[in-house]
Amino acid sequence: MSISKVPSNASARGLDVVDTGVGFTEVIATHGEAGTDKPRRLLSASDGPDIAFQWIARGSGTIVVTVMSLVGLFLLYQGFQALQVAGPSFLTEQSWDPNSGKFGIAAVISGTFFIALTAIAFALPLSLGTALYISEYAPAKIKSALVTIVDLMAAVPSVVYGLWGLFFLSPNIQPVSQWISTYLHWIPAFAVNGFDANDPLASPTAFAASTFIAGIVVALMVAPITSSIMREVFTQAPIGEREGALALGATKWGMISSVVLPFGRGGIIGGTMLGLGRALGETIAVFLIISPVFVIQPHILEKGANSISALIALRYNEASKFEISALMAAGLSLFVITLIVNFIASTIIGRSRSGNETT
Repeated sequence: MSISKVPSNASARGLDVVDTGVGFTEVIATHGEAGTDKPRRLLSASDGPDIAFQWIARGSGTIVVTVMSLVGLFLLYQGFQALQVAGPSFLTEQSWDPNSGKFGIAAVISGTFFIALTAIAFALPLSLGTALYISEYAPAKIKSALVTIVDLMAAVPSVVYGLWGLFFLSPNIQPVSQWISTYLHWIPAFAVNGFDANDPLASPTAFAASTFIAGIVVALMVAPITSSIMREVFTQAPIGEREGALALGATKWGMISSVVLPFGRGGIIGGTMLGLGRALGETIAVFLIISPVFVIQPHILEKGANSISALIALRYNEASKFEISALMAAGLSLFVITLIVNFIASTIIGRSRSGNETT
């Protein structure tokens, strides 16, 4: 079937009419008008379904951008009063007491990053290993089942992960935290104030409700998303380069390390950053596990942590009108940070799909 929306004087204007046989007619400029030399132009006449799809796609994209913009404007409007009162100290003040006029997000925003980075430190090797096994090593009979299981893990509610971390992981991981602090306390992140490894009566409760425990739980939540992105990129590695490496005598791992991993570098980086964006905004699981503190806490094994999302969940119900404005301002900062991280990740993933190398 061809479309009749073709200029009646196409031949006279130096245009060739080509029936593509797929629902539209291409009008190609083969030579310029009046003997002039012009670049070739490709004009296409779209049919009804094409036009409808274009409008639906544009409308959907416009709605998404509009909603995101409205969310940002709403947070800015609601938090403007608090931002006006706090001024630049909103980013540097560690305490949180809006009713007295002394409040800021320095402690909670640092805690948000500490928890997210701890989660990524666990999620990255777990996701990478899972993605490589499913895409390269798993037998064909169980590959689809493994993909389904990993994807279903992303659908588990965060409160379930939080309860698991609170009642199972926390009491069982404390001896591991104590061992790490005992032998690696010379690393500042693993030091615990007030803990003496030589004291046999030292209580392991100093390691409860820590950034370390919250990070492990969040890592299990972001690993399925990160793993799925990596797996999809790995499967797009060119089959010709795979076979060429094997034909030259490379082992299975040699082919993966020389072909699959370099090709999927953008997917690894982008998937990790998308996982970081998810980890930055995690709320309920972190809220259930941590013991809130309002100081910058760089010791991930030590009891006490905080995050912006957990702060909002903790204070919103009993907040005064001005404190709600302060919480909205904190939410705005998290919104901006997450948006930037996800935008960078999407850009990297988009480049990796075309086979371009990212640096």
